[in-house]
Amino acid sequence: TAEPAGVCLACANKCHEGHDIFELYTKRNFRCDCGNGKFGDFQCHLTPVRDEENIKNHYNHNFSGCYCTCDRPYPDTENQDDDEMIQCIICEDWLHSKHLGCTMAEPEELQEMICEACMNKAPFLWTYAAHFAVPPVINIRVGEEDVDVNIEEENSNQLPERDEEPSTSEMHTKDDTRSTSCKRTHEDTMSSFSKALKKSAECRLKELQGLDRLRQGAVFWPYGWRSELCTCTSCKRTYVAAEVQFLMDQSDTILAYEKKGLEEPFGQHPLMTLLSSMDRVQQLEVVYGINGLISAVGEFFSQCVSEGKTVTAEGVHEFFKELQERKKRRTNPGNQ
Repeated sequence: TAEPAGVCLACANKCHEGHDIFELYTKRNFRCDCGNGKFGDFQCHLTPVRDEENIKNHYNHNFSGCYCTCDRPYPDTENQDDDEMIQCIICEDWLHSKHLGCTMAEPEELQEMICEACMNKAPFLWTYAAHFAVPPVINIRVGEEDVDVNIEEENSNQLPERDEEPSTSEMHTKDDTRSTSCKRTHEDTMSSFSKALKKSAECRLKELQGLDRLRQGAVFWPYGWRSELCTCTSCKRTYVAAEVQFLMDQSDTILAYEKKGLEEPFGQHPLMTLLSSMDRVQQLEVVYGINGLISAVGEFFSQCVSEGKTVTAEGVHEFFKELQERKKRRTNPGNQ
């Protein structure tokens, strides 16, 4: 079918052998299309009964095997430049580093990236970027050499101070403290409660406004920046309107995904040491592969249970052999 469709790894292995498939890694809020109306009379071997259409699924040029603002395939057989590709955490498209609209500084650790287009679709993020994102880097020419320079606005590291009032307990003298035996009065309790309510109702975004930065190019964020997002009712509505409410979910981060794929099954496995020597794209490919393998193995055992089969060493060997052959066919379609 010419209509774009997406299938999960289990269905890719079980139902779509020999089909043209592009590995897209993660797609947020996406349901497997295998066996629905996009495939005509074809039925999914794992879940025969499917909805006719997944109306909430979103499809972009990735489903045609193209990526970045240049709309080129990966790997690009017509361009042999070894250019790293980085995934935007909002649109989940992959962009070449040379097409990010900014100069990349070498990070000390993996960071999250939001492309310029997505920043402009959620413009309030520029305010947070002025305070919490990696400062933009511009390339200037000095003599015969290009020099990268960090652009840091004056006082960019000085955040607006929140209004703080001394608590009642801080205003007591030592004699007063001893006489109360550390007990809080009703007035103290109500005062603290009122302050807590006031703080929860305050808009963090409004506090940060006033400091701006260059609104150009992709933005890199250190891990933990999402915890700085305001969670007042008004801002939550803004996130929903911009379709970025997932930014409030700490388990949505790549770091959380990596931990899920590595911590439990591997612990201090030598694989962790190997990962530390890889670049970002290689690390993600390994993590995606591990999570995909776990999913495929789980599906294999579930199928054995549903069909009443006994799991044998020979059966497991055949499963991995078939999995490897399918992987080769997907990654080397020209050899079929």
